Amino acid sequence: MRFRRKNRSPPLLSHEFIIQNHADAAYFLVMVVFLGLIVESLARSISIFIAMQYNVTYTIDDNSEQFHFYDYGPKDFATIFFYMLVAINLHAVIQEYVLDKINRHLHLSETKHSKFNESGQLAFFYLFSFIWGASILNTEEFMMDPTSLWKDYPHSRMLFQVKFFYICQIAYWLHALLELYFQRIQKEDIPRQLCYICLYIAHISGAYILNLQRLGLILMVPHYLVELIFHASRLFYFSDENNQKGFTIWALLFIMVRLLTLTLSVLTFGFGLTRAENPGFSIADGNFNVLPVRIGCLGAVCLTQAWMMWKFINFQLKKWREYYHPKFLLYFLSSAFIMFQTIKIMFVLLYKDTSRNKHQTHWKRTPKEHHSSWQKTTNREGLLIK
Repeated sequence: MRFRRKNRSPPLLSHEFIIQNHADAAYFLVMVVFLGLIVESLARSISIFIAMQYNVTYTIDDNSEQFHFYDYGPKDFATIFFYMLVAINLHAVIQEYVLDKINRHLHLSETKHSKFNESGQLAFFYLFSFIWGASILNTEEFMMDPTSLWKDYPHSRMLFQVKFFYICQIAYWLHALLELYFQRIQKEDIPRQLCYICLYIAHISGAYILNLQRLGLILMVPHYLVELIFHASRLFYFSDENNQKGFTIWALLFIMVRLLTLTLSVLTFGFGLTRAENPGFSIADGNFNVLPVRIGCLGAVCLTQAWMMWKFINFQLKKWREYYHPKFLLYFLSSAFIMFQTIKIMFVLLYKDTSRNKHQTHWKRTPKEHHSSWQKTTNREGLLIK
């Protein structure tokens, strides 16, 4: 009688051991942080990992009402580390109790299995982030007044929800960087995933550090909606290859969101911040409204959108070669034409607006204004009077 051979556990702290037990290790660290809150002497130090730091409170003398805002600083690294551990635990829960059970029924190949897990994890994250971000936009009414993107800059004081949203976003994408190792991603998929994860980390962290949280939030919410539709469509496609209607909706919204991103970025960096009341560079005040920073931010956004459009066009052309159909060709050409015309009209209107404002300020001044412009004198107290 042949005895059954037991599976040997991997050596302690080996690569296999870390990969198999990384979720348990993250769960252990999270529990250590929570247990540290019970000890009174450690509660204040441990709270750095859980609570949002750099609280700034304003009080109105009339009714003694307090308003709580938040700044950012080095202590945020500890908070990001803790919520990164939470993201690792949530990733493991979704993988084990949702995605693995569905995979057993679908019987996918190894390549499709990896893409299914990727889309499943991202679909949960995009859905949660879209709902959360949309609720913040609805509460703060940033979309109702586009001038709030650059008005009263720098926006160095954040509300609790805004700061918590950005902390969780940075923590999730840092966790996604670690999951490339923990999930044993195939070598051919690592460059693609590493590229978009690093882009997310760079853009979200840049918006957080440069006090462009409002612009970043408005651009993230529609982008997450488009990505949610894409990954949900890919999940349905793996279950039924004839179900491809979601990709059509995704393609149309993808182009619209790219145009929205470019338009808001040009308006904010090219026109809004250039006319701000307090331009300058001051790390202490969180003011980064100088020409090199504006050009760098606008260039980064434009290059990213161009890269995404290039990937999108290549994807659509590949799909057209595999499934040739006249309707698809007509749809693709019409979408490209609409995008080109929209960009052309946008820049023409912006150019007319700037030229009209310049003409009004330099040539349409009344004789009285010309006379008073050089007739200003200074009194003994240093105040300018006409």
